[in-house]
Amino acid sequence: MKTNNINNISFTNSGNIGIGLKAASKIISVQEGGAGLSNIRFIQDSATGLVPKAVFARSKADLGENTFLELSESILVYYFPALLGEGIFKKLYSQKLPAELKKQISTPASCLLKSGNPASKKLMPVKAALALSAFAIPLVEYTLNYFKNLMTLKVFKQADFENIANLNKNKSENKEHAEKVEKSAKKHIKLAGGIYAGCLALSALLLRRGKNSKFLQNLSEIILAPGTKLFKNNKKKADFLNKYFSIDFADNNGKLALSRGQLTSCVLVGGAGYFGASKDRGKQNFLETLFRYPLVGFYIICGNELLEKGFRKLLYKNRKCKELINEKLEVPQLKDLRKIAETYGDKADTMYKKLLKQKVLIAGLPLLFGIGVMGFFVAGSSNLFTKFRYNREEKIKEQTKNKSLSQA
Repeated sequence: MKTNNINNISFTNSGNIGIGLKAASKIISVQEGGAGLSNIRFIQDSATGLVPKAVFARSKADLGENTFLELSESILVYYFPALLGEGIFKKLYSQKLPAELKKQISTPASCLLKSGNPASKKLMPVKAALALSAFAIPLVEYTLNYFKNLMTLKVFKQADFENIANLNKNKSENKEHAEKVEKSAKKHIKLAGGIYAGCLALSALLLRRGKNSKFLQNLSEIILAPGTKLFKNNKKKADFLNKYFSIDFADNNGKLALSRGQLTSCVLVGGAGYFGASKDRGKQNFLETLFRYPLVGFYIICGNELLEKGFRKLLYKNRKCKELINEKLEVPQLKDLRKIAETYGDKADTMYKKLLKQKVLIAGLPLLFGIGVMGFFVAGSSNLFTKFRYNREEKIKEQTKNKSLSQA
C-alpha cells in the first residue's frame, strides 16, 4: 500500500516489471555491484568470446581449445588481480607500513602524487612492488596459448591448424612440425617464468630500498603513474597514459581491484602469446589471429566504453531517456532509480518502471552490440576468411602443379 510519506513509499508494482526487465536489471546490478570491472567483464567476454566460438566450432579440437582458452583467460584476467593483490601480496607487503599509510594503499598512485604529501610517497615503492607481483597475470595470459597448443597436441594429437580448423580433409600430421610446436611452447612458458622471477626480484628490491632510493622512487612513479611522471604539463596526455598504461590497481571501496591499465597489459602481453603460438601452428592460424585479435583487443580495452559514451550522446542529443542522462552524459546507478522515482509522488511506481526501461536500454544495447558484432560477426567472418584463404591458396597450388606437369 502506498503512503504519502515520500521516504516510505512502497513500490507496489515493482515486482510486476516482467521477467525480461528483471533479468536485464540483474545483469546491470552485477555491473554496478562493487566488483570493479571483473564481474561484468567476465560476463561480456564469455558472451562475446566463448559462445560465438562454440557455435562456430570447426572440430572437437577447435571447440576444446577455445573453451579452455576463453574460460581460463577470463577467470585469470578478471579475478586473479584482486586475488593476488588484495588476498596475498597486500598482506605481505604492507606489514611494515604505519596504520595510516595502510589505509591509503589502494589509493591510485596519480592521486598520491598530486596530494604532494611526502608521507604518501613512501607508499609508491610498495604499490609498485604490488603491481609488479601481480604482473603474473599478463605473463600467464601470454603462456595460455602455448598451454593450449600443448593441450591440443596431447589430447587431440594435432599440431597442424589446418587439421584443427577442419580445412585439410586428409588430416595428416607432420611429426617434425608437432615436435617444433611442443618445443616452442615449453620454451616460451619458461621465458615467461623467468620474466616473472625478475618482477619478483625487483619487487623485493623496491620493498627493501625503495623508500631511501631516489632512482627506485622515480621508477615506481613511472610504473604506477607514467602520465603524471612524463606529462606534468599536459593533463589530457597524463590522464590517458595513466588510465591505459599504468599497472597500478584500481581502488574499489578501499580494496585492490582490476584497473584499466592492468587490462591493457593483459591484452598487449597476451597478444604476443596469441601471435607467437599461432605462428607456430601455421600460416592460416597466424592470419586468422591477425584479423581477429586487434579488433577484439581494442574492444576489450576501450571499444565498449567508447560505444557506451557514443550511444549516450546520441540519446541525449535526440532528447531520449532525458530523465536519466544529464548534460555530462552521466547516468544514475540502478540503486538510485527508486529514489528518483520517489520524487514523482503518486506516480512513483509508473516512473520507476519507466526509468528501469531507460536504464536497461542505455546499458543493454552496447552489450548486445558487443555480443552480436564483436562476438558472432567477428568469429564467423574470421572462420569464413580463413577457409576462403586456404581454398584460394590450394587452388593456386593445384594450378601451378598442373602447369608444371603440362610444361614437362
